[in-house]
Amino acid sequence: MTDTLSDTTVAIFIAPQGTEQVEFTEPKEAVEDAGASVDVVSAETGEVQAVNNDLEPGDTFEVERTFSEISANEYDALLIPGGAVGADKLRADEDAVSLVRKFAEAGKPIGVICHGPWTLVEADVVEGRTLTAYPSLQTDIRNAGGEWVDEEVVVDQGLVTSRNPDDLPAFCDKVVEEFEEGRH
Repeated sequence: MTDTLSDTTVAIFIAPQGTEQVEFTEPKEAVEDAGASVDVVSAETGEVQAVNNDLEPGDTFEVERTFSEISANEYDALLIPGGAVGADKLRADEDAVSLVRKFAEAGKPIGVICHGPWTLVEADVVEGRTLTAYPSLQTDIRNAGGEWVDEEVVVDQGLVTSRNPDDLPAFCDKVVEEFEEGRH
């Protein structure tokens, strides 16, 4: 345990339903273990149930703040977990997409895994960037002007992306590293 992120505030998104639990809990724990303060953010406050393997009910998590009540200015970094249903819900939420765009425009580091890059595509922040994601997103990424690569973890100007839960160890390490570096 280090305190390299002790002065860092992180927003982590969780969808109203369908967020892949391990893609939420492991990155959150990694940045907290490095000393970051983390807020769980969604469309509404209250309890949200995550999923395992996209279909099986997982644990519930407390949402502390809503997309509409926060500003990218309040945070140093952003985490967006995957889960096919959860990522689809997030990309359909105008407030969530607007926040993603503002984090990206400010050059703040963003960690996104699995189906989470759908929010990046929706926020129109993929053009000219190289990233990875769950393989079924490669056409969406290319159509948005990005380059999709099949790698465990990809970093492009503070944007950290990975493909699936198998990539979590490398993803979490790179997220902590990029969040330490700060704005890009």
